[in-house]
Order: sequence, then C-alpha cells, then structure tokens
Amino acid sequence: MKILLIHGPNLNMLAKRDTALYGDKTLTEIDSLVKKRAQELGVEVLAFQSNSEGTLIDFIQAECPKADGIIINPGALTHYGYSLREALVDSALPVIEVHLSNIYAREEWRHKSVIAPIARGQISGLGWRGCVAALEILAAEI
Repeated sequence: MKILLIHGPNLNMLAKRDTALYGDKTLTEIDSLVKKRAQELGVEVLAFQSNSEGTLIDFIQAECPKADGIIINPGALTHYGYSLREALVDSALPVIEVHLSNIYAREEWRHKSVIAPIARGQISGLGWRGCVAALEILAAEI
C-alpha cells in the first residue's frame, strides 16, 4: 500500500513561522514521524511539498496511478484551489484533508474548504499528530 503525503504552500516554513499555531516541528520532522508510523503499519509513504498549485497537480497526476490514498494539507489552497480539488477528484483515490491548526478557530475566510466536500474526512487542529492519524485511518480503510 502506498500513500501520498502532500503539503501545500508555506509548509516548508514550519518551525520558522508562527509556532503557536503550527507547532515547532519542521516539515522534515513531520514527514519522518509519519514515515516511521507507516513502516510499523507496512505502508509506503511518498511525501511531497510545493508552494505552487501547478506543481502539486503535476505530482498528483504522476503519482496517483501508483498510489492507494492521499493525505493532503493544502495550506492556503484549501480555500480557493479548485484546480487542486479537480486533480484530487480525478485521482479517484480516497483523500483525507489535514490542517495543523484549527482552521475553524481562526479567521472567517479560513472556515471554507473547497477540498473538504471531496475528502473522506478532515482533521484540523491536532498539529503533526493529525498527519499520523490520517495515515492510520487510510491504512485501516484501504
């Protein structure tokens, strides 16, 4: 089983930007924690980050034929990334949307996700542990 772990814009800046909201772990550390749990579950994880919506779409299109599910933190694309949403739909894979911060406890504009309606579920506000939880859920369901 192979799961794509996709990180959107600005997530490469984790541990450097607002640690009160996003935590003090770097993206590399989060990926390592997810991959460690994946190994215990017998799951392969391919992690990818880009600040460009087109690059994220290219990655999904290239990798989805070889994958069984997607975990995605779309970052700010959560709220307006319709072409990213379409790539996720076209992948025909189960998707779990993850946010490190609780987007519903923040500014009003963050409350709307264009990804949530096409996802199996959304995990918001649990920090890096949300990525691990999403992995465990997908591994159990696939």
